[in-house]
Amino acid sequence: MTGIAVPPVSKVEWEGAVRIIRSIYPPIDLFEDIADPADWPLLISAEQKTNPRIMTSIGNIGLVPPERRIGGVGASYLMASFTHVSLDRPSRFSDGSYGVLYVARSYETALFETIHHHTRFMARTGEQAGWTSQFREIVLKVDAALHDLRSGDDEFGPCLDPESYGASQQLAASLRDTGADGMAYPSVRQAGGECVALFYPDCASNPIQGRHLDYHWDGQRVDLVRDAGSGAVFRVVEG
Repeated sequence: MTGIAVPPVSKVEWEGAVRIIRSIYPPIDLFEDIADPADWPLLISAEQKTNPRIMTSIGNIGLVPPERRIGGVGASYLMASFTHVSLDRPSRFSDGSYGVLYVARSYETALFETIHHHTRFMARTGEQAGWTSQFREIVLKVDAALHDLRSGDDEFGPCLDPESYGASQQLAASLRDTGADGMAYPSVRQAGGECVALFYPDCASNPIQGRHLDYHWDGQRVDLVRDAGSGAVFRVVEG
């Protein structure tokens, strides 16, 4: 990584970390099965003989090294981010050619992170005001040694630019090429919040589905969030 500064590594162990995803994405049968991940290629080959569309569901499993694949109940919530990627969907720490699992330390931080991105999406659609999309909360454990941007070092300030992902993508790609497990960084969407960007699914574990959420679009921003289970509605206050 000639010419690129390397952030220090910190051990990150978060119980009860949170990821919020769109509810339109169902669990993927292969990942939820009790079969050993080492046997997945054979199972996929057999299934393709009767279901040629199976790869649309599974995605590109070759993007995850065999030794870092995970299976079992809830595994879809960790694996899908790495097998369904696209250059049309870049993110802060990826140009879209590889997957990243983004997780927040708290529910509130995860909420503000997803509200920001949903707002940008809705602004492009021109959709009328109303309850627009359903999301689900995933509670999980993070356990990994991650390159840490939380120190406030000015050298890595460009990696936390609210609008540009250029510097952060360059740094992440360089670190990932050397075998790094991911990044820890301060939330750009909620002051005081913390997030991680994991480069492999086995850096997290024990995913459990939590709340179902509805986001309300007022025509300009997401102004309300509803807990679909209790019916409670919360106003989004930008700080």
